[in-house]
Amino acid sequence: MKKIVLIIQARMGSTRLPGKSLLTLAGKPLVGRILERVKKCKNIDQIVLAIPNTKENDPLDEIGKEYNVSTFRGSEFNLLERYYEAAKFSSSDYVVRLPADNATPEPSEIDKIIDHHISLKRAGFSSNLSSFFGSNYPDGIGAEIFDFNLLEEAYKNENDKQKLEHVHLNFFDYSTEKAVDSNWCPISTIKCPKEYSRPEIVLDINTIDQYIFIKELYEYLYIKNPNFTITDTLDWYDNFYKKNK
Repeated sequence: MKKIVLIIQARMGSTRLPGKSLLTLAGKPLVGRILERVKKCKNIDQIVLAIPNTKENDPLDEIGKEYNVSTFRGSEFNLLERYYEAAKFSSSDYVVRLPADNATPEPSEIDKIIDHHISLKRAGFSSNLSSFFGSNYPDGIGAEIFDFNLLEEAYKNENDKQKLEHVHLNFFDYSTEKAVDSNWCPISTIKCPKEYSRPEIVLDINTIDQYIFIKELYEYLYIKNPNFTITDTLDWYDNFYKKNK
């Protein structure tokens, strides 16, 4: 049986919003809320929180312990290396990637992209992290999955600074919707269900305004239902958030 490992990248030194990993959502830090949600995934064998090996990131190590997930510490700026070493450390066959600024990952959607990728029965890169190829996914409820052997090849052969800092660019560029090499690493996605086909919705936290938005979302939804879904989020957005702005 091949091992599926979810690796969440997090660091305190975000350039756009420093310290965002510890910003609170309904009383708990962002990273904690993400871990709380992804632990409900059914297709994941192990969760690894991949953080930099600097003292500044010690609080993230403590959060990993609090939520009982593995922590791997590696390079701060060479994210490709950190992912590769974390994947190797956890003996993964399939690597599921999730950035720690996606505050409302949907466990069922992560499970769905894993099932899809494995069903293809070939190495490659699959994602429902955002909308591309007309998938119409909201930005931030899914994940990426790729085969460890492709990650290893990318790690051993890559020197481009952008690709060292952004793992997905070693396989696929979302902005251009182009594969690095579709023969070496074919790209795949799935169609978003119609009830939440909303590619204009962004559920990431990269700026203070995005944090305020997600904070309001959590304050409204989490108290009512800690397991709120994307349909709950869209109902809040359409019928409460927009009407009160």
